Amino acid sequence: MGQNLALNLVDRGYRVAVHNRTTAVTERFMKEQGESSMVAASDLAGLAQSLARPRRILLMVKAGPPVDESLTNLLEILEPGDIVVDGGNSFWQDTERRIDRAGAAGIHMVGAGISGGEEGARHGPSIMPGGDAAAWPVIREMFQAIAAKAPDGSPCCDWVGPGGSGHFVKMVHNGIEYGDMQVIAEAYDLMRASGMSADEMAETFARYNSGRLESYLIEITSRILRRRDDDGQPLVEHVLDAAAQKGTGRWTVESALDLGQPLTLISEAVFARIVSSLKDERVAAAKVLNGLASRDGSHDRAGANEADIADALYGSKIVSYAQGFMLLRAASEERGWNLDMAAIAPLWRAGCIIRAALLDPITAAFRKDPGLPNLMLDSRLAADIADSQEGWRRTVARAVVAGIPVPAYSSALAFYDAYRSERLPANLIQAQRDFFGAHTYERVDRPRGEFFHSEW
Repeated sequence: MGQNLALNLVDRGYRVAVHNRTTAVTERFMKEQGESSMVAASDLAGLAQSLARPRRILLMVKAGPPVDESLTNLLEILEPGDIVVDGGNSFWQDTERRIDRAGAAGIHMVGAGISGGEEGARHGPSIMPGGDAAAWPVIREMFQAIAAKAPDGSPCCDWVGPGGSGHFVKMVHNGIEYGDMQVIAEAYDLMRASGMSADEMAETFARYNSGRLESYLIEITSRILRRRDDDGQPLVEHVLDAAAQKGTGRWTVESALDLGQPLTLISEAVFARIVSSLKDERVAAAKVLNGLASRDGSHDRAGANEADIADALYGSKIVSYAQGFMLLRAASEERGWNLDMAAIAPLWRAGCIIRAALLDPITAAFRKDPGLPNLMLDSRLAADIADSQEGWRRTVARAVVAGIPVPAYSSALAFYDAYRSERLPANLIQAQRDFFGAHTYERVDRPRGEFFHSEW
């Protein structure tokens, strides 16, 4: 991604100095590019000397200790007023610590979430910068020049807020990405279990991509299902069903727990990857634990009803985004970031992994009501969920009967039903807590904030 961002900057008319700690990597990169508006630096001192003041340095290194090591080395070289941008997937609390450390030396540091992978970096990613606001006027033109452009022409890059807010927003983006991938995988599992061929599934996802489910991940799913291995079989069927993760999804769930937010769908997506990693245990369990139906297509092919699965996909996606923005709002209030949801949503409309048609009504919802407490309360999105829920419920019911796990669909539906419930059974839980622990409870016939205890 670092190499492609450098090429992207050159394409936009900027002169770029590049450095890699492995000199051979830098030399090979420069040789491959030939004559260009780039210069190579063999060390960080040479990199600093080649840059105009205030120096602007973009770090694209692995999150964690490598960022701290790079910052330590740069602070020995840079001067007050220079700018360091961490473009990796750093944990937002690490970013806050580094911003304070750099600031003590007079260096402006930015934590910029960058999404889009190598292709996005080359042709236009989504960029979510936050941190020392003094840096933004200096880097704004450059970053917005290389960013993806939304359909209306606006750059998918804008200042997010102070502290680690940029990396926090990117973390939530990645959590939503986990959720999006899981809801698509559940659709694939239902279709496959009902006997659909890879080509049939590819056609179905292609049709999805021509409507309200249009998204980058739906598009590549169709392409993946068409790919054949050397033996002529679908390549996806040769891929081991054990999903890896780099940690951003887990960070999102941990942050939701810290802030008391019900991030149920993304949590289930993270847990689904963990369950998938228990491959050997699952193979052994499959020989011992029985369900009510097999997963080999013997149940009714209607279990793969294309329209119903589309409803489950769409309804679950709305819930996932609603929960993600609930987390952003809670973090903003807790940290005093003053995040603008109407500005964050448009950053994801192009360039990033979760770019989707759904981002347009989400953006419109926050522009219409910047204080919207939950996306599901927007009139259009509420109507979309209402239109989707019959097929969504049928899909979950069929999956349960067939013994096919759909943790994302079912948890999203449960959250929707809980959120719309005027009364939940938590009163019994409070009574139980008061019974065994004298934890007290509030009463429906008294003002909130008054607490009572009973000798049960």
